[in-house]
Amino acid sequence: MSATIGQTKRSEKGLLTPDNCVVALIDHQPQMMFGVAGFDRQSIINNTVALAKATRIFDVPVVLTTVETKSFSGNMWPQLKAVFPGREPIERSSMNSWDDPKFVNAIAKTGRKKIILAGLWTETCIALPAIQAIHDGYEIYVAEDCCGDVSQLNHDNAMRRMIQAGAKPVTALSTLLEWQRDWAQRDTYDAVMDLVKNHFGAYGIGVEYAYTMVHGAPATEFPEYEVPEPALAHR
Repeated sequence: MSATIGQTKRSEKGLLTPDNCVVALIDHQPQMMFGVAGFDRQSIINNTVALAKATRIFDVPVVLTTVETKSFSGNMWPQLKAVFPGREPIERSSMNSWDDPKFVNAIAKTGRKKIILAGLWTETCIALPAIQAIHDGYEIYVAEDCCGDVSQLNHDNAMRRMIQAGAKPVTALSTLLEWQRDWAQRDTYDAVMDLVKNHFGAYGIGVEYAYTMVHGAPATEFPEYEVPEPALAHR
């Protein structure tokens, strides 16, 4: 069932809403992450998963794509596959996903003209489709904290190039809050707070403190940890 059934309509006026954008997650694969330097790679995983979960909360369409899975890059991160069970990414050979008709058609099929891009690496797999999509009339947002490159210089150069071309930088958290917009919107409030407590560090701890110490709510219960049994192959 769609998460947006009964959801309150957000005003647009130049802002992102759950109704006007599509998210593209590009090449979040092991080999691509191996090459990332100058970034906290665990934070990239955390932020990307948070953005992915936010699309589920607000029922925003998502296009998943991977490059050269078998011959080089490996499978899409299992953390992302868990957010989109049963979904298979569009497989490409091209570094630039905008060169792949399957990817471009998947974006066009959503009917959305605003694209939020996130992926590895920034200078190639994000900058190239961003610039060409802008050329084709799309409005591009780059979730910068869900991206990484082989060095900070490469990433920064890519961000400058895209911004000069007209792209707008955002983050996973800024996107989540832009979609929520108003804490009186109770249809998504609890899911957003759950996401904040699981993925947004000090902000999440602050929410937990306010809930329990100020409002007298019970503490959040996380799933009890169970030590995995040894795999059959290791016995």
